[in-house]
Amino acid sequence: MFKQFAVMVVATAFLAACSSPKKTSDADSMVGQTETRDDVTARADTSDDAASAGAVGDVGSTVVLPAELANRLVIYFPFDSDALSAADLELLAQHARFLNGRADLNLRLEGHTDERGTREYNIGLGERRAQAVRRALALQGVAESRLATVSYGEERPAMSGASEEVFAQNRRVELVYGIR
Repeated sequence: MFKQFAVMVVATAFLAACSSPKKTSDADSMVGQTETRDDVTARADTSDDAASAGAVGDVGSTVVLPAELANRLVIYFPFDSDALSAADLELLAQHARFLNGRADLNLRLEGHTDERGTREYNIGLGERRAQAVRRALALQGVAESRLATVSYGEERPAMSGASEEVFAQNRRVELVYGIR
């Protein structure tokens, strides 16, 4: 009896030790290697003191962005396009200035598409959109090592439905700040 119990305990311990770690999705594994902390979110600096706009909290806390950037973390694209407008380039220049003043931050560029097109095509289009944003930031002096891109294609829609308004909201690159 004791022998059977000991074998069960050893077998249970062995299985627990051999259990696989939490599986990440394919999309999660595409995220660039420059980001080292998870669950970092951005919020606006609502103070009058512009110098406090760069305050960063502890692990898992909030990256404080200037108010003019905090609500402008998405670049939208026309149908089947990765072209940036003049307004997009100006917004990205503002983000670049902020990033260039904050060596402790990285930026992940998440490319998205609407549901039209094949999965493979949409992954490619999402990547081209993210790369277009990456190039624009790099031209403004942001080090490429601080920029990571990932394409989710049509897999993570901002809105569900099949109207042109919904499609337009899903054709985007999201700028996700993280702490180095």
